[in-house]
Amino acid sequence: MIIPEIKYCPQCGVKLEQKERFGHMRPTCPQCEWIYFPDPKVAAAVLVERKGEILLVRRANNPGKGLWTLPAGFIDAGEDPARAAERECMEETGLHVRVSKLIDVISGLEHPYGAHILIVYQAEIIQGDLKPDDDADRADFFPYKSLPPLAFSTTYQMLADAGKL
Repeated sequence: MIIPEIKYCPQCGVKLEQKERFGHMRPTCPQCEWIYFPDPKVAAAVLVERKGEILLVRRANNPGKGLWTLPAGFIDAGEDPARAAERECMEETGLHVRVSKLIDVISGLEHPYGAHILIVYQAEIIQGDLKPDDDADRADFFPYKSLPPLAFSTTYQMLADAGKL
C-alpha cells in the first residue's frame, strides 16, 4: 500500500505518528486519535474502435512520455465514471464519444502518480475531428496486430482480457 505523505492532523494540527490500525500502519493523531485512510485514485478509459482499429493517444508527459495508451484520465470527485471517460476522450482526441458498455475494472498501481483502479468502457464516436490535445501529443487508430509501444501494462491486460490480442 502506498500512503501519500501526510505529517500533521487536519483536525487538531498535531504531528502524526505511524500506528497499527485496522491491519496496516497508518498515520494517526496521538492527541485526537484521527486516523488517515488514503482514498484510491480512480481513472476511466475508453476503448474506441473504427474499422477494426483501436484509438490510442501518445503521452506528452511522464510517466510513459512518448508511449501510447487508451484515452483516459482521473475521475473527478462526484463525477460519473462513464462521463469522465467521455470527457477525457474529448480532451485528448477532439472526438466526442458515447459510452456503450463496461469492459473491465482493473486494480493495481503501476506508478506512484497513477490510478489504483482503472474503469474501461467501450465507446462509439458521435462527432468530432481527431486532434490530439491536453496531455496527448498524438492520436491515431492502429490495427491490433500493429500496436505501437504501450505505456501501461493495464492496457495490454485489458486488451488481452477483451480478446483483442
